[in-house]
Amino acid sequence: MTTTETAPIIPSFGDEESGRKLAIICSKGNLDMAYPGLIMANAALGEGVETHLFFTFWGFDMINKKTMGDLKFTMLGNTAAHMPQGLGGVPGMTAMATHQMKKSIAEVGVPEVPEFLQQIVDSGGHLWACRMSADMQHLEAEDLYDEVEAIISASDFIEKTVGAQMLFI
Repeated sequence: MTTTETAPIIPSFGDEESGRKLAIICSKGNLDMAYPGLIMANAALGEGVETHLFFTFWGFDMINKKTMGDLKFTMLGNTAAHMPQGLGGVPGMTAMATHQMKKSIAEVGVPEVPEFLQQIVDSGGHLWACRMSADMQHLEAEDLYDEVEAIISASDFIEKTVGAQMLFI
């Protein structure tokens, strides 16, 4: 390497012997935003990475027993849907878009959200609920998916995931 060249930037993921950690903050509860965090968690666990998911704000829909099995996908305001935005407001479009997305997800063999969460837990993943979000929504531990380990503060989550790569979804 000459003096005018710079060394390539290579990210450091820590000492292999100390183990890798991934912390995923799930802040969205609509169907299309639930899956990225779950897929990343599943992939990380498959690579032996210690994985923690923290559900906050609308992400609570993913772990709320009343809503977790019925997440919706709306085209309204979603330019990636590649459809005229006006169609998103037409009655029945959210139901149709949700049905289509669930069908596409099932066709590639990806489980629905509750089953995916169970798969993550069975693989050693950790699920945490945000204390502030629980308080704002007047939810208690019994309202949440049984595999959520605890309702904790954001500070507690930061402590549990010291040294982790952090993803905010």
